[in-house]
Amino acid sequence: MEFETILAERIGNVLKITLNRPERLNACPPNMAQDISNALGERGDARAILITGQGRAFCSGADLAAKGERSIAGGLGAYSALTQAYNPLMLTLARLPLPVVTAVNGPAAGIGCSIALAGDFVLAGRSAYFMQAFVNIGLVPDGGSSWMLARLVGKARATEMMMLGEKIGAEKAERWGLIYKAVDDAVLQDEALALATRLANGPTVALGVMRQNLAKALEAEYASSLQIEAEGQWTAGDSADAAEGGSSFLEKRKPVFTGK
Repeated sequence: MEFETILAERIGNVLKITLNRPERLNACPPNMAQDISNALGERGDARAILITGQGRAFCSGADLAAKGERSIAGGLGAYSALTQAYNPLMLTLARLPLPVVTAVNGPAAGIGCSIALAGDFVLAGRSAYFMQAFVNIGLVPDGGSSWMLARLVGKARATEMMMLGEKIGAEKAERWGLIYKAVDDAVLQDEALALATRLANGPTVALGVMRQNLAKALEAEYASSLQIEAEGQWTAGDSADAAEGGSSFLEKRKPVFTGK
């Protein structure tokens, strides 16, 4: 798969997407969001997604210097970019039926922070940081961050990130529960790929149902969550992987999952 602003490659059962504008710290104009969405739509039989950045940044946010049709200047420009490119990307990531790992190398700011935190597992190099930079330029958080941050770290810390606009380093992000793990920069990519590969080789029908159930549970009351789980168990229970899991348990062997 070839795209203008990203690299997309298959590594085993993993689709790796690399944001590829290193000269701009992978700043994300609307067409990059569209490229990511298109790559996800063309994922084929990939069973896990890994997203990272090229060079010394994950993503420094929307590209405020973009001109012409890529410009997001002004209220109307930002609104159009969000409704036509960034928000559809975030919904695509949220609705994927397979696990997502993000490997955050360097800054993840603005919309880049939202993309990074969309992973089921967010790994960050120790030099990385997360930043809601909007207040510093008189704007408000977007890309779903108002919804996401409050649920990840609570109202007080979400307010701190949004209203102060300060950097949250990888180790602090791990302590807060904002991310899965902070790791040494030198091993970030290897650890992220190993985790994505582990997930891709797992029962991905069940993993996809799990991520959807978690998302629904954030909005549902307890009784509704019980029903959602029952319906999800029906879907997972009818999969070939569930049959393999049951057989391997009875036969006392390691299961071989196929994602079906």
